[in-house]
Amino acid sequence: MSGPELVLVLRYRKAVTYGFHVLLGALGQHETATRYEVRFGESVEETAQHIREAGNVRTLVLWSFYSPDAAALAEELSQIRELADGPNVTHLAGGVHATAEPVQTLDAGWDMAAIGEGESTLLSLVDAKGDPTGITGLAYRDATGAVKKTGKAKQRDLNDFPGFALKWDKFNALEITRGCIYACRFCQTPFMFSAKFRHRSLENIRWHVDEMRRRGLRDVRFITPTALSWGTQSEEPDLAAVEEMLASCKEGIGPDGRVFFGSFPSEIRPEHVSREALRLVKKYCANNNIIVGAQSGSDRVLGAAKRGHGVEEVRRAARLGIEEGFRINVDMIFGMPGENQDDVGDSLALARELADLGARIHAHTFMPLPGTPWRDAPPGDVDPETIREVDRLSRRGALYGHWQKQREHAARLAAAAEAYPRPGRSRTILPMASDSC
Repeated sequence: MSGPELVLVLRYRKAVTYGFHVLLGALGQHETATRYEVRFGESVEETAQHIREAGNVRTLVLWSFYSPDAAALAEELSQIRELADGPNVTHLAGGVHATAEPVQTLDAGWDMAAIGEGESTLLSLVDAKGDPTGITGLAYRDATGAVKKTGKAKQRDLNDFPGFALKWDKFNALEITRGCIYACRFCQTPFMFSAKFRHRSLENIRWHVDEMRRRGLRDVRFITPTALSWGTQSEEPDLAAVEEMLASCKEGIGPDGRVFFGSFPSEIRPEHVSREALRLVKKYCANNNIIVGAQSGSDRVLGAAKRGHGVEEVRRAARLGIEEGFRINVDMIFGMPGENQDDVGDSLALARELADLGARIHAHTFMPLPGTPWRDAPPGDVDPETIREVDRLSRRGALYGHWQKQREHAARLAAAAEAYPRPGRSRTILPMASDSC
């Protein structure tokens, strides 16, 4: 048998393995005439080595990263090009950042940017032996240097592709919902995948769980923007559907297996927390902690962010969760656009109140993420007094998170937005011009 016609080299980093596993899941069941190989580069040096070993074979180097990592990965790309490069090598960036900022991505050194969901685009590229001509879901520069965009990749039913890569024995938490109807102004998810829910079916979820058990895996976790929204297209949870799904997963993974729901890498919206829901989790799941997305202690800020709930729902969710025996982790974002000192004070007061109840605060700094309505907002600004209060909560074990590092990311993202202004958009158009929501 002759050698490969195409070599796929993945810049395989722990932080983004899920996206690659989904792509490989689709590829693993895809029938193609192209002879290809897949290689995993777990470092700059290993990635360059794979490129060198491919020789003159057409080589497609796949990258996936979030917006805060874009600058660091651009430096890695430059290092890899110095170690191994050639006319047969194409570097393709995918994910939320490449989708939202394809021109930035190309200018940073990548040859192509994948726009939208990548499964169909990758399969077409493999069929075409890496030639982008006529393939939807890409941005690249033509021979004249002009940016050519081929549109957003077609969205497919979640059931069309596996949620992990069985052929390569690569597993991860199972994505059960893609997209989100809530469309919070700071979040990339609804703007990458559309502001609607697309759920994996119960039968398809069970198939994945059965495959996991067959391979000796015992922990089932889920990826979803809002866990209790599985099975519904409205803002109201369908607890009967959730219970059927959880019961099936528990049965499928077997007596030695465990199901985790509403904990990392997913969360539960505060208004969805009820005693009935919590008792469902307790009945079928192994996790003793739940993540609740609060984001702010100010109703004014929550209204501007279009969160769809208020502070009282957060208090109620934390109280109910703790009463039902769960450790509650509450996400909060500091430095949101338009936030004033009263809003900050309200958030800190809520954080202290929840900590006194026994909850832990997962602190974040607002980052103006590409692709969101707040892409052009100033970076999150955390004043010294807020920092001192957050530090006090951290020292007593009531707060954790990478909020300090996110301040640096926020400044870089704001500078990039300034350098790449969106036509017809003003950076001064921010919410909360008055004190009303």
